[in-house]
This record gives sequence, structure tokens and C-alpha cells, in this order.
Amino acid sequence: MSGSTLAEEHVKPAVRWGIGHALPRAVLRLAARRGDLQGRITVEASTGADLTGLFDEIRRRGPLAATKIGHTTTRHAIVKEVLTNDAFVTTRPRFGAGILGKLAAWSATDVTHPVQPPSLLVVEPPAHTRYRKLVTRVFTARAVEQLRERTQAIADELLDGLDPANPVDLIETYCGLLPVTVISEILGVPSQERATVLALGAAAAPSLDLGLPWRVFRSVETTLGTFDAWLSRHLDALRANPGDNLLSRLITAREDGVGLTERELKATAGLVLAAGFETTVNLLGNGIALLTGHPDQLETLRARPELWSNAVDEVLRFDPPVLLTGRMCSRDTTVAGVPVRRGQLVTTVLAGANRDPEVFENPLAFDVTRSNARDHVSFGAGRHYCLGAQLARMEGEIGLRSIFDRFPDLRPLAGARRRPTRILRGFESLPTRLG
Repeated sequence: MSGSTLAEEHVKPAVRWGIGHALPRAVLRLAARRGDLQGRITVEASTGADLTGLFDEIRRRGPLAATKIGHTTTRHAIVKEVLTNDAFVTTRPRFGAGILGKLAAWSATDVTHPVQPPSLLVVEPPAHTRYRKLVTRVFTARAVEQLRERTQAIADELLDGLDPANPVDLIETYCGLLPVTVISEILGVPSQERATVLALGAAAAPSLDLGLPWRVFRSVETTLGTFDAWLSRHLDALRANPGDNLLSRLITAREDGVGLTERELKATAGLVLAAGFETTVNLLGNGIALLTGHPDQLETLRARPELWSNAVDEVLRFDPPVLLTGRMCSRDTTVAGVPVRRGQLVTTVLAGANRDPEVFENPLAFDVTRSNARDHVSFGAGRHYCLGAQLARMEGEIGLRSIFDRFPDLRPLAGARRRPTRILRGFESLPTRLG
């Protein structure tokens, strides 16, 4: 094996992991040990602990709580202000011209990644404006509505396959299968390749998280490489034989005669797979856990089924699939009278803003009748507002209502486990008795 091949296979991935995951994790752990709020929230999140006390502590420190790394906030108004302010841009580690910068450039890979350019998550205007306009045109409310009937059929089919006599893990048998089957419809995946996409979605989802262990990081990178190669073949097949699916429409979408490049198409498909899979799995799992834990709320929904869509927003508010998102300050500015310098990181804690007593009355109560449940910030805000918000709401509503309609006596068993992830919040397993 030549030196360059050895570097490609072993050294470069180790450097990518070290810079992108091991180093930030070590910095955050050290900060947490010293009581730093930004460090504490990311470290405590990975334990699955209840973070309510920490949200309140951050809120008490003012509109923007200063930390060793920058600032953090759990105030609803400030989260919205930061996410909509063009002085703040999406964060990617920027390592400058020093040794870390040189190592990052040397070890970079060409494989499409959901949190690397040209993913919509991290590009900024003017590229973001052109790119999002094209993608939004395909992900219209009408396009999502057209998927509603199909989503209901998929949910019914999955529930038909569950035997009420046997305990099941609902993450594995239902919460994971529903979104990935819907994603397969969006991406125009032939039914014989759905199992491949399910495996890829499950393995690629942690790519959205921070501080991954080495083994998980390697699995994610291998999976993204496999997905990239599969996607090249799939895009060629759709160009030759377009179907009635959103990815086929995206291939042909044009703005002033210009469409998406191959890399942008791949990045969008990768983002749909990773973001659309994991977050919806978490929404369904968190919803099932909350509703079985609050039987009075379930009774309210049985009496007033028109509240199901509001119940989904209350699940998103109370236990959102994404804990926080970060923004980098691109120029010196002030937020609520607090100066923020260029290059500082601001962590907006979405789950904390959703518990802000200034906006939500009795925020610690899970209430499916809450009149302003939809005011949560779980989908972000501003130009990076989640493109799949309508889709997630629709899948959440159908997925939750259908399982409780079918199995009204559903109850959780011992052994439920939260995911050890830092940014993504949900269940790894949810053992359940159906009948």
C-alpha cells in the first residue's frame, strides 16, 4: 500500500475525526467541568438527563448568557432574533491559517455530507437564496398534501404487520420505518431498494450530531460514501426515467434557466435522508412516550380528534427532536443590548426557548389544547427555517393518531433508552405492549 493510499484510508479520517469531533468534545467536556453553560448543556444532553433546571439557569443569566466559547440563550425572543439576524451565519468549524486549518484542508473529503457545503443547512446568501428557492418550489404545501394519503397507507401497512400479542420496540418496528418509507417516496426509490435506504438513513443520521465516538464517525463516513455512490446511480436512473416524485421534479427545476448542480442535488437528497429520518423518528418516539405518560391528554384527543395536529406541535414544543443550533457572528453587533464580537459562537437552545414562561403559560405542563403550541421554535427561524416542517407535522399527526387509534391500550414497558446524542433528542428504543 502506497503512502498516499495509507493516508487516504487511515490517517485522513483520523484527522477529520480528531478536528471535527474529538477536539470539540474535549473542549466542551473541560468547559462543562468548569461549570461553563455551553459546555454543560452539550455534555448533559448526551446523558438523556432532564435539562429544565439548566434552561432556567441560562435564562436567569440575561438575554445572552456569556460563556467561555461565546454566548448561549434559552429566551424565545432572543433565539428568534439571532436566527433571523443576517449578522449570524450557520456554523462550521473555521480553523484559520494555522496548523488546524492546514490539517483540515489536507484531510478534507469530497463525499457529500449533510452539514458541509453545498448543503442547505450551511450555505449562506446569495447561494442559499438561489438554491432554497428551487428546493422550496418542489417542497410546496401541495406536494406535502399529495403525500398525505400515501403516508396514511404506509402507516396502516406498518401497523398491520404488528402482532398485538407480542411486545415490540416501536422505534425499530414503526417510528423508524414510517419516515424512511416516506423519504423513499420523495426520493423516488424503487421498492426493492428501500431496505438499502433504511440502512443508509439509520447509519447516516448521526452525521448531524457533534462529538461522535470514533466507531460511529467511521460508520457515518462509510455510509455517506455508499450513499453518494448509490445516489449517482439513482440520479442517472431518474434522469433517464423521471417519476412522479419530488427528487425527479428537483432534477428538472430551473430558476432563470439554471438548475441545481449534481453536487447540490446530492446534498439535498442527503439532507432529506439524514434530517428527514432522524428528526421524525424522534418526533414519533417522543410523542408516543409523552402521550402514554399523560393518559389524560390521550383521553382529550380521543374526545376531540381535531386536536391531533395541535398535539404534534405540543410534542415538538415540549420534547423537540433537536436540542439546539449554533450561529457564528460574522460582524460585530449587539443583541438585546449585549455586544457580540465577530467570530463568537451563539448557541440558541431551541428546547429552552420552548419552555420560556414569557411566551408559554405553565411551560412545564404538557397540554395538547395549548392555544399557542405552534409558537415553538423547534423548526428554527429565519432563512434556515426547516424546509421539511410541513412534512414532519403531517407525518407526526398521521403516525401518532394511527397507532393510538389502532392500539388504544398501548403501554410502554421497562427498558426505554434515550439516545446518547448531544444535539438530536429522542429514544433509541421504546419497548411497548400493544394490546
